[in-house]
Amino acid sequence: MYTEFYKLRDLPFQLGPDPRFFFGSSGHQRAMSYLTYGLNQGEGFIIITGDVGAGKTTLVGHLFSTLDSEKYIAAKIVTTQLDADDVLRSVTAAFGIQYEGLDKATLLRRLEAFLVQTHKTGRRALLVVDEAQNLTVRALEELRMLSNFQVGQTTLLQTFLLGQPNFRGTLASPELDQLRQRVIASYHLGPLSANETRSYVEHRLRTVGWANDPTFTADSYVLIYERTGGVPRKINTLCSRLLLFGFLEEAHIIDAGVVEQVHKELAQELPMMAQEREMPIPSPPPAKASQYAAPTPQAPPAAMPMASAEPVEVTELNKRVTALEQQVQAHQRSMKHAFSLAAEYFERTRS
Repeated sequence: MYTEFYKLRDLPFQLGPDPRFFFGSSGHQRAMSYLTYGLNQGEGFIIITGDVGAGKTTLVGHLFSTLDSEKYIAAKIVTTQLDADDVLRSVTAAFGIQYEGLDKATLLRRLEAFLVQTHKTGRRALLVVDEAQNLTVRALEELRMLSNFQVGQTTLLQTFLLGQPNFRGTLASPELDQLRQRVIASYHLGPLSANETRSYVEHRLRTVGWANDPTFTADSYVLIYERTGGVPRKINTLCSRLLLFGFLEEAHIIDAGVVEQVHKELAQELPMMAQEREMPIPSPPPAKASQYAAPTPQAPPAAMPMASAEPVEVTELNKRVTALEQQVQAHQRSMKHAFSLAAEYFERTRS
């Protein structure tokens, strides 16, 4: 697909976290400093917050990719709405400890034994809890209790909590005072600046062998920043579609006009699909009028022009036809992109 067209070694704007693409913006570098400091302390909690798509998981993944696997053993859990007992089971499972059918006391003994054995082998155990804003106060208290495992003065488990901004509100709860006292490093990860957005895009492209094809004009970078707010995941989504658009149109220059067109198409796609799902589906006529209520008349979607019982001026009719044609064309472009993305996905899975 577009990787072959532009001679790229891989997809540069994948949505999933990949340490290869870590970009050291000023905010990310500062966050790395906090993470490194906390890691060197060897105890307590390290907290990283940021908006959805800010790059929290990629940041920690990059940190762990630099660690010596002979000295550290890391486990990760992604929380939904976990309560205290669920968190304990998730932690034991993440470290590969059998947990099914065991009561809480047995789980705690097995986890402690595992951590002690890890310490004896000269390794440190690290736990990453992603989407921490979903944890209840009781669940967070359970994590705090796990930080009590020690051998002498050495803490056996250090925990990284990654969450969205509202997680800081949860941490402010009076019930979590003891946990707050054990936070040794905390940082909020903000969006990229305009200049960093350009550098971020070029960094990801160069990572997969980009040779300035396609060429992004200066005004395209300005608009990419304005339309994404500097949020890395939004940048990835938009830029991936820009490359797909360029491939479909055989374009080698991405300018502000292309960015605006693709951004509008992205903005229209979800509402369009929602509208299609809401279209009434004809049902067969009832067998007996006495057995079924008469169907409620469905009003046509406002965007779809319908024939009128009254005479219509030719100019008005032309306007309606033009509007309908524009909708059809937009839908065709959307479906073309969707099929291309599906083809690209299957091509990647086969390889």
